[in-house]
Amino acid sequence: MPDVMKTLLLNPPSFENFDGGASSRWPATREIESYWYPVWLTYPAGMIPGSRLLDASPHKVNWQQTIQICKDYEFLILFTSTVGLESDVKLIRKIKEAQPGMKIAFVGPHGHIKPDETLNASADIDFVTRGEFDHSVVEYAHGKPLSEILGVSYRKDGKVVHNAERPQLHTEQLDALPFATDIYKRDLEIERYNVPFLLHPYVSFYTTRGCPALCTFCMWPQTISGHAWRTRSTDNVAREVKQTLEYFPPMKEIFFDDDTFNIRKDRVLDLCAKFKPMKFQWSSTARVHSDYDTVKAMADGGARLFIVGFESGDAQILKNIKKGATVEMGRAFMKNCRKVGIKVHGDFIIGLPGETKETIQKTIDFAKELDCETIQVSLAHAMPGTELHDTMAQQGFLKVEALADSGGHQLPHIEYPHLSKAEMMAGVNRFYDDYYFRPRVVWRIVREALWDGHERKRLYHEATEFLKLRAERLKWVRQGGDFDKPMVSVPAVPGTSSASGND
Repeated sequence: MPDVMKTLLLNPPSFENFDGGASSRWPATREIESYWYPVWLTYPAGMIPGSRLLDASPHKVNWQQTIQICKDYEFLILFTSTVGLESDVKLIRKIKEAQPGMKIAFVGPHGHIKPDETLNASADIDFVTRGEFDHSVVEYAHGKPLSEILGVSYRKDGKVVHNAERPQLHTEQLDALPFATDIYKRDLEIERYNVPFLLHPYVSFYTTRGCPALCTFCMWPQTISGHAWRTRSTDNVAREVKQTLEYFPPMKEIFFDDDTFNIRKDRVLDLCAKFKPMKFQWSSTARVHSDYDTVKAMADGGARLFIVGFESGDAQILKNIKKGATVEMGRAFMKNCRKVGIKVHGDFIIGLPGETKETIQKTIDFAKELDCETIQVSLAHAMPGTELHDTMAQQGFLKVEALADSGGHQLPHIEYPHLSKAEMMAGVNRFYDDYYFRPRVVWRIVREALWDGHERKRLYHEATEFLKLRAERLKWVRQGGDFDKPMVSVPAVPGTSSASGND
């Protein structure tokens, strides 16, 4: 094996508008085309000389183009997801046909949760990683034998071998990692990344890893990042912010994509003190426990918007999912954000344990009371490896393992005796309709677009996409929720007659 293998790190092409890897917490085809940055892949990319990070979907690189690009490389690191695994397996078969000597590693939560199943899905996979994979793949690229690499699973003599776990990185080790933004500058186009509630173009990266919260449905803390909350030093974060501002003059904001950015007050205050002189706009994830002084300091330090997981307006459901927050805390946090002028994008979930027709309405009413700038309503997904998945399976509520239709669109796969999957899907549509079709909300959105031609064009495009999928959801519900039929038509995948991907 050469000293350093020529390495391609790939967020693969998949379903149309599919955001399924390397930073997405809910792998699915979006209502509105959205892409998060492939942050997890940037760290090994920065440690492997001569590597390239290819984020296929946002850059509109199709299946055939990906296969052609792979011909120039010896080692492929592919970030897979539970939803995208089947199409990823088909893709690497085509890659191996074109480049038989290619070594392939699958990284990400699915391989961490189900290493045997992932390896058995394809003989083309040489190994999978478990947990944080930054150094595992780097060591392999530099020629270290699989038998000596921690945190990997592979085949030997017809059997799957699981090497010992790799310890999680601590602060000094996180500070020693390359900056994600170095790789963005080298390999990506920031204009390709769009999230409806973030300013465009935006740039995102992590300041911490892990989350001490115990939410039963949340994938990342229960898979590769863990519950141990580990931080980069505030000086290290400030250096990357400064570099990002220098690298990307067109950028309108930075998004801190931590599992929970504001989990500790003293660190938030320290960061905000360092951010304030740089005079830039930023957004982040946030839990509802921060007090007024913290929220005010964040506003003074440039905070524009928080993504907040309110999840439900029912107190018992919040207890059932171990949210560690109450409805009252959500109200108080929203009030403080409004006082200091920070916008909030509220996340809500339909179908969590304890859900009924009444609690769905309760959550809709709660969301309208909070009156966040924007919202996202998701169906409860029991991702493999989560406590929610195990509980739903044990109680017989996990009717099918499928998380999405054949186009990657999120579908309900939890069903209760008193609440059908069709009723939950109908609840999603009703939630959006009741929330967004209020005159003051329509005016709030349109008012901002009136003064910005780019935002006006983006709003029109997003509204068209949203209304199209809304119509497909309604049709799916009327047909009784057929898992064998996708909600919308989808392009062919490798191995079929077209194999056109994102053409």
